[in-house]
Amino acid sequence: MIARPDYLSSINLPDAFNFTWDFLQKGGIFMIPLFLTSIVGVTAILYKFLSLSRRRIIPDDLARKVVSFEEQAAAGKIEPILKEFQRGDSTLARLCAVAVKHRGRPRGEIIHAVETSSREESVQMHAGIGLLDTVITIAPLLGLLGTASGLVLIFKGLGDNSDHLAIARGIAEALRTTIFGLAIAVPCIVAHGHFTRRIETLTMRLETLLTHLAVACEKTTSNT
Repeated sequence: MIARPDYLSSINLPDAFNFTWDFLQKGGIFMIPLFLTSIVGVTAILYKFLSLSRRRIIPDDLARKVVSFEEQAAAGKIEPILKEFQRGDSTLARLCAVAVKHRGRPRGEIIHAVETSSREESVQMHAGIGLLDTVITIAPLLGLLGTASGLVLIFKGLGDNSDHLAIARGIAEALRTTIFGLAIAVPCIVAHGHFTRRIETLTMRLETLLTHLAVACEKTTSNT
């Protein structure tokens, strides 16, 4: 059995909560918009994790059926696959429905029809990315604004207070908003990069599968 490190056993959740609350409270009025910004960022990240799941974009089972579509068509067993396309439970299914709707036509015409529909699907896949961009930009700026406003108040009273220790504590408190702003932005930057790469990977996979399906649809007639 693995023993927990001593520092983990010493963590007290109520104390951690009190420390966090004290940190936010001493940050001043700018902690409010920063806190709201953090909620927006977390919501956008959770939304993208759900919306970019493989089940919603390219289900493995459906991808295998697309690859074997030509063989299934030759065997006259494509009706269950066509019904799955028509249900449109995923991005791949909806685009495949467009492709099979143009069966028997030239490949270029099929691909053009799929590309037209894919623009709307691409917009849906990118939904929420712009919100993360906004959070990444705004959070550090709000943090700096809070720090700057706190430093202005500190230096304004510098002539009346020669207590350098008190000034140092005031500067430390003024920097809380900058710390909080950066703490919000960094995870959002990491998530933004991850989701962008995932969208690119899923898009390339969609293009490969749909090109394969377009070739198969070109060879079949609408009576198949």
